Formats: sequence, structure tokens, C-alpha cells
Amino acid sequence: MAKVSITYVCSNCGAHAPQLLGKCPVCGEWGTYEEEKTEKASAKKQAYGGTSSSKPVNIREVTMEEDVRIDMRCGELNRVLGGGLVPGSLVLLGGEPGIGKSTLALQVLMQMENMKTLYASGEESVRQIKLRAERLKGTPKDLYLLSDTSLESILEHINQIQPQIVVIDSIQTIRTETLDSTFGSLSQIRECTAKILQFAKENNIPFFIIGHITKEGTIAGPKILEHIVDTVLQFEGDQHYMYRIVRAQKNRFGSTSELGIFEMLQEGLREVVNPSELLLSNNGEGLSGIAIAGAIEGIRPFLIEVQALVASAAYGTPQRSSTGFDGRRLNMLLAVLEKRVGFKLLQKDVFVNIAGGLRVNDPAIDLAVLVAVLSSNMDTPISPNICFAGEVGLAGEIRPVNRIEQRIREAEKLGFEKIFIPQGQKLSFKETQIQIVKVAKVADVFRNLFK
Repeated sequence: MAKVSITYVCSNCGAHAPQLLGKCPVCGEWGTYEEEKTEKASAKKQAYGGTSSSKPVNIREVTMEEDVRIDMRCGELNRVLGGGLVPGSLVLLGGEPGIGKSTLALQVLMQMENMKTLYASGEESVRQIKLRAERLKGTPKDLYLLSDTSLESILEHINQIQPQIVVIDSIQTIRTETLDSTFGSLSQIRECTAKILQFAKENNIPFFIIGHITKEGTIAGPKILEHIVDTVLQFEGDQHYMYRIVRAQKNRFGSTSELGIFEMLQEGLREVVNPSELLLSNNGEGLSGIAIAGAIEGIRPFLIEVQALVASAAYGTPQRSSTGFDGRRLNMLLAVLEKRVGFKLLQKDVFVNIAGGLRVNDPAIDLAVLVAVLSSNMDTPISPNICFAGEVGLAGEIRPVNRIEQRIREAEKLGFEKIFIPQGQKLSFKETQIQIVKVAKVADVFRNLFK
């Protein structure tokens, strides 16, 4: 009989320790060590010289077949997956509680007409899943529902039904009988994911597994979980807003630069084909503190509305608050504005908001943030037909940004008349309907807009 040993594993970095520790000596996190039971293999199993049927093959002898992908009937999800779902792949979908992970997975299966699919849940009963399906306005005939927490039982049902796509919700609620540990433990999550991956590759069935996330925003479980799967999708957004974004953090079969945008409605998720038209409000004309930025998320251009409010500080220490924009970068931009342009904002509160509840990390929106702050400080509105794209450096210079031509085309398509871009930006096209204004410094933008 194999001996069982107990070790303690850090859920944040995967470090092992012989005893329970309060603070991980490797990553420095507190309270992350969890108990894990492992069985020591016998000496025969540890010896080299197994009976594996695999053998090395010369790379020139490997034949390549055409990559046939499964159309998910959802353009945004197909975009993130790299053109569709690869048969036999394992996709991990993570996100905050209540953000819509289960809704997205169920809605995708409901759209797969003429394909046999299985939705296995360890969190809900089949009646609860049916209620959500009715809210989504659909009951396809080839969708099977299963409520079970045993991995062996789920795989047995898959062998009987032979579905073409399987969703498991969620991996933290599934348990394998081969391990004597509780639901959601590190060993259970790792072992269940490894078995699902092996089953998917052997039977050429693609799997979606839904994963919970921690308070830090990372997927709960061992870090090796993200290494095991083929694709890691992050479903994010603010529950108080309608927009949701799917990002690919890892994709063995496509690019990680793509993202999909959805709108959460009562009837489910709706694809947002042109996000610029929805993210721009038409009621900001004549109001100060509003500027339009040409942003890029992944390789997808869209225009967003940047709002700023500058007011006299009501307390001794002025406030600096930002929603959807990095607060530390906002402090840096305000320091540049004071040092290079001469605006005194030390005794004023500054609030910045990215409209629509989006979180944007593109440095090209720096220029729009500064313009919005200047507009609010001077109480002078910016023309709604002007947009901005440029990164601001510490010296007050406007630095070039990537994919500037896509930003210009997007602004031109939406009817903007003028766009401010960096002076050193190189353009390949010459004919365009939009007026391009090149600026080298923040002071040049100020003189051009507020004459």
C-alpha cells in the first residue's frame, strides 16, 4: 500500500513546506498555505524504463492536417479564441462572482445548433439551469444538463452521450475519488484539470471549465492550473455597468491580443460589434471636462469618452480619484501639467472617469486625460468633433503610440473632424477626410485648443 504524506502548498506561488506557515517565504503572502495529501509511489514505479507506446519522431516526418475549428456562432468569442474553438482543447474561463461566466457559457451552448452539447454543473441543479435558459429565451433540443460533483461520474456520462462540446461549472466544485481531500483543494483542482485535459485530448472533445478567482483577481487554485489548460480567458467588467470584456491571457492556438466586448441585458449577453458608438455619449456637447480618446485594446481600436472634474479641495488634503484609469499615472500626469504647463492644481480635487465602466491600460489616452483635466479646470468645453491619441512623457512631450493609423481610421469612420497625434508619428497613408494635427508638447495642445 502506498504511503500517504502530508505537505503544505502555497496557493499563490506553489511553494512547498513540511509544516503549516503563516507567511510564505517565497512570495511573501500571508495565509496562503493549504494542506495537501500525496501518495508516494513504490520503488518499481519510480524506476526508469517504462512501457510507454510513444516514441520520438523526426520533425520532417510529422504530417500537418488543416486546422478545422468549431464556429461558436459568436463573433466576439471566435475573435478571442483565434478564429473558433479547436477540437480537443481545454479552455479555462475565469471572472468575478456574478459577472456572467455561467450565463456566457450556457448562452454559447444554446447557440450551437445541430451540435450535441453538455452543461455539467456542480453548483446548480438542472432546474436552476433550466430557469436561466428560459430567461435567455431558448431551449435547444441537443443541449444536455447534468448536476454532479464527481469527475468520474461526469466523464462516464460524457462517454454515454458523446457530446461535441462540454462545459464544467466550476472546476472548484468538482472532486475526483482518487484523492482523499476536500472540494476546491489545490490537489483536487490540479488532479481534476489534468484528468479532464487527458480525456479531452484522447476523445478530441473541447472543454470549457469555469474557474473562481481570488480577491486579488487571479484564478483560484495552483498556478500550474493555468499552465495545464490550452487557453485562459478572463471575463471582466463592473457589475454596475452593462459592458463585459473577454480577454485571452493565454492561447496556444491564437493571439492573446484580441478581446471581445459584450453588453449584459435582461435576456443575456449581446455582442457589441462597434463599441465606439456605444461608449460615446452624444449628450456631452457644451460641457467642460470631456475629451474623446482613440484607444487600442489588443489590436482592436475604439473611441472612449474621458471625463474629468477639477474642483476646489473641500478638505486640507486634495483628492485624486480615478475610475477605469491608473491612479498612479493620473498623479504623474498632474505633476507634468503643473511643471510643464504651469497649472497649479495642488489645492484642487481631481476626479477622472472612463465612461462606460471600462478599465483601459492604453498609454495613448494620456493626452485625452490631460485635455479633459484642463477643460474642467478652465470650465471650457472641447469640441465634440475632436479626439486625441498620444502618450505623455515626464518632460511634457507627446510620445508616439502604436497602431496610430487604426485609431485615425476609427475616428474618421465615426465622423470626427480633427485628431491630435504626436509630432514624431509616421503615417503611411496620405489621403484622409479627417484633419490631423501633430503636436510635440503638452503646451502646444493647450495653445491650440484654448486660444
